[in-house]
Amino acid sequence: MTGSLLFEAIMFLLGAIICVSIAKRLGLSSVIGYLLAGVLIGPYVLGFIGEEGEDILHFAEFGVVMMLFLIGLEIEPKNFWKMRKTILGMGGIQVAATMLLSYLLFTFLGFDWKVSLVISMAVALSSTAIAMQTIKEKGLMDTNFGTSAFSILLFQDIIVIFMLGFIPLLSTSASTKTTNTHSESSSLLESLPIGFQTLAIILSVVLIIVVGNYLVVPMLRKVAKTGVRELLIAAALLIVFGISFLMEFVGISPALGAFLGGVVLSNSEFKHELESTLEPFKNLLLGLFFMAVGASINFIVIAKSPFTIGGVLIAIIVMKGLVLYITGSIFKLKLDQKLLLTFSLAQVGEFAFVLLSFAFGLNILEQEQMDMLLVITALSMAITPIISIVNERFILPKVGTKESVKRPMDHIAKSQKIILVGFGHFGSTIGRFLRSHGVEATILDHDSNRVDFLRKMGFEVYYGDATREDLLESAGIAEAKIIICATNKISVSKAISKIVKEKYPQVELMIRTKNRYDAYELLNNGEQNIYRESLETSLVLAKDVLSKMGFRKYTLNRQVQNFIKYDVESLRRLATETKREDDYIFKARKELEQQEKFLNEDFKRGIVEFDNHWDSEHIREILNKSKK
Repeated sequence: MTGSLLFEAIMFLLGAIICVSIAKRLGLSSVIGYLLAGVLIGPYVLGFIGEEGEDILHFAEFGVVMMLFLIGLEIEPKNFWKMRKTILGMGGIQVAATMLLSYLLFTFLGFDWKVSLVISMAVALSSTAIAMQTIKEKGLMDTNFGTSAFSILLFQDIIVIFMLGFIPLLSTSASTKTTNTHSESSSLLESLPIGFQTLAIILSVVLIIVVGNYLVVPMLRKVAKTGVRELLIAAALLIVFGISFLMEFVGISPALGAFLGGVVLSNSEFKHELESTLEPFKNLLLGLFFMAVGASINFIVIAKSPFTIGGVLIAIIVMKGLVLYITGSIFKLKLDQKLLLTFSLAQVGEFAFVLLSFAFGLNILEQEQMDMLLVITALSMAITPIISIVNERFILPKVGTKESVKRPMDHIAKSQKIILVGFGHFGSTIGRFLRSHGVEATILDHDSNRVDFLRKMGFEVYYGDATREDLLESAGIAEAKIIICATNKISVSKAISKIVKEKYPQVELMIRTKNRYDAYELLNNGEQNIYRESLETSLVLAKDVLSKMGFRKYTLNRQVQNFIKYDVESLRRLATETKREDDYIFKARKELEQQEKFLNEDFKRGIVEFDNHWDSEHIREILNKSKK
């Protein structure tokens, strides 16, 4: 029964639902839930899925393939050029320094110089899948840490191409090993002489670029003309699977080819359509990949030499962490940002599986070395989310915020009646508008680099985590009248809401939300002052469209106010229906119909029909005459 594909699928889904739900309830990353689920249902604990998880791992790698394809789509050449200093600088320093230290470590442990060099390449790479998933979950992509991590990971994803091209030059054997995973089919590289293998890899990269520009884009245009959405989905999957097949046929990483394919298509008109189409598949398969990594942890190998594996694992993580910390210091990241970078990228990444398997096939690595390194790679990935939690909950509050002691925290003006949390694009607009009317606010932000930059711009901004009660007390919450949550993270807004309700009920809370569903959650939590970030901007655009169509501006401004009033009333009524989908859809449709009816009646009834105000022809004539 355990060999059944349906049974394994059920186990994967059940494990994911249970373990990820528990992880999120405990405030942990979903990655931990997936990894734990993989360990539990894997062959060494409950034994529900495939032998050593390897068969599932190969399929699950499509999650990494799709993720790198989507990352490639985001890398437009002009943006890449803007980031070249951080990509080449931070990425180059991290990879070079990690490779050097790793080479010395494994040479000291008695490994052959070729083996040490291959291992150093694998160790230098971090997990794009785990790091990017965690960064996006926590909403840290726009911070200096997020940008730095992305730059380093991007450099690593690119340098893998050259590593794969270099490894065949280390092989002195004309034949390659036949393993269980490669016995049935051999790659093109295995059939080529050693000297031509590097050339084959370079030609494969060139082929992807040519095919992407001159075949894929014209094909997508043809498909788009049909107007059938499922055909576009099929075309998007065909692109990813086709590139993956080509890379596997050649004998190198499918994920690598997918990344290049994404870069090639990043300037096409189908960029956003491909992103939205593949995103659901990516998230599902990434979860499967994390579970497969957990299932592939070979406890038999660990039991044979636990101290060796544990010692090497700790040495690698400490070594990579040290290099990352120094890299962050060279590029002048603040302490909290350096710590986040250090703990997030200290693991060995998924491309290590590719490099090590490739080197093993070329007779560079022995079976025992291969088994040990695969276990170390999987363990390093598995413990990364746990290490990050330790950093965030125990180290950053004590060490990361010490930097703020150097700032004039004692001079936070407690007399200010407004506290503004979050000073990104949204928050800075609020702060500037308030200041222009002589109203000052105590501004808090969690990104220390942004804080320093804004201070240079003339804003008095303070660094810190606004979900900490002691920081809010330092900011003068006891005397404040209003707290504005301008952050885009609902978890922060909910945490502040809880503190205000329990300790400072006299303070009024005004909260930014990204969408209706976040607004529903906050309304059901008892909050009243909810501001959806896109509502008024959308209405301003619609108002301008109607103005250009001949409607009077005064009429439109009154109708915008009416629309907001009706929509807010509707929002409050629908907030209690969100958990019952059928009831919600039915009532939402009724609310929309009623809202449009009221607006139409307001317009026809003449509430704003005789609007000889802002843009009346009569006033314009008088103004024109006065100018003359």
